[in-house]
Amino acid sequence: MKYIVIGLGNYGYVLAEELSAMGHEVIGADNNDSRVESIKDKIATAFVLDATDEQALSVLPLNNVDVVIVAIGENFGASIRVVALLKQNKVAHIFARAIDNVHKAILQAFDLERILSPEEDAAKSLVRLLEFGTTVEVFQVDTQYYVIKFVIPEKMVGYGVNELTLDKDFQLKIIGVKQADTMVNCVGFAVTELNVVNEQPDNYKLQKGDILVCYGKYKDFQRFWKAL
Repeated sequence: MKYIVIGLGNYGYVLAEELSAMGHEVIGADNNDSRVESIKDKIATAFVLDATDEQALSVLPLNNVDVVIVAIGENFGASIRVVALLKQNKVAHIFARAIDNVHKAILQAFDLERILSPEEDAAKSLVRLLEFGTTVEVFQVDTQYYVIKFVIPEKMVGYGVNELTLDKDFQLKIIGVKQADTMVNCVGFAVTELNVVNEQPDNYKLQKGDILVCYGKYKDFQRFWKAL
């Protein structure tokens, strides 16, 4: 896919670099020469320009990419103006970073495809790490229901997936399993690879490092974890 990342501060820089590393075509833009210079060899193209200037913004192929991401955070006014110019240019898919609730509320008025709250997401991830003692990824479906992905705790190792009673006891439906397999890489080191297994054999026992994906209410997941 093709992306434009406008704003190459800490957040935008890492975002552009990671997208490029994953094989996507990334165009970066920032008004800071040193930021553009430091990333130009890591992404497809990088421009030094002021994206709040309508004429300067027109240099970018706004309607020939899959998504334009406004990663500007600190400069509230610049973020809003760039989003407004993108909407004026009829850019179909716009993601924008919000640094607080006021910023987010204003961006919502533009009816964007997605509003990014990296600081909030990072805080929530830390809270989940502190609460559960492991990394738990969540995707909110609505106000109550979530898709929740987590590495199985030690107490679940050795149980068969069909032996688990999460649905009955905690109203959590298991919708997927990522099986941890130990492989030997090209230089002889043992590494763990995770493979999605759509249908587990009846005799499959959960192993250390396996990941479960469940669907249900977040409060029920908390209840399940406390019961371990």
